[in-house]
Amino acid sequence: MNASLPTGSKSDILQNYCLLPYEVEEIRQNTQVATYQKREVIFRQNTPTSHIMYVISGMVKIFKEGRNNRRFILKIAMPGDCIGLMSDYGHTIHQYSASAIQTTEIGYIDRQVFDGILKGNSEMAISVIRKLSADGLFIFDRLIRQSHKQLPGRIADVILYFADVIFKREDFEFPFTRRELAEFAGTTKESFIRTLAEFKNDKIINLDETRVSIKSMKIIRTLSELG
Repeated sequence: MNASLPTGSKSDILQNYCLLPYEVEEIRQNTQVATYQKREVIFRQNTPTSHIMYVISGMVKIFKEGRNNRRFILKIAMPGDCIGLMSDYGHTIHQYSASAIQTTEIGYIDRQVFDGILKGNSEMAISVIRKLSADGLFIFDRLIRQSHKQLPGRIADVILYFADVIFKREDFEFPFTRRELAEFAGTTKESFIRTLAEFKNDKIINLDETRVSIKSMKIIRTLSELG
């Protein structure tokens, strides 16, 4: 790990949490940075929590591990997102795992420093609560969608998540393997591939290996809404 977080745009990400300039500097001086390669585990479920971790660059897969090597992908964390807060403040043990989707830098903030700033900065505390609430509601919504929707609706949800939330465009490259995409949709790899091929044959999307181009956003949104 590096000794501290470098100044510049990477530390400016901390402003997302309503930090004052001197608080950003205090955190910067008490943060270590680690780089993880694609698919490398950042922390694993059932291990003790320690530091406050947030994404400086790259993308992180947050997932729950179950029996028989089954995984439920909860969300993707992007630069500026904290990746362990629900466990940090809800338990002493990580309740889920995190791994790098691509080369990723993670900032490790000293827990006591973070807690001290949190106690003295009410706006920051509120922003953290809002973030935790948004993450919890997002996971609740995904669970409901997966339990009530048919497969085409769940696949449409996956496509919309990448288009609207992650990449914010209608042409993008899946950062996941087909197996991971199936886990994200709550189905089997074979069913996911078959449904994606049907979307392509119906001219709803263009598909070239991992690259997707949405041809009819209206149909994708209708499938998502109707399930």
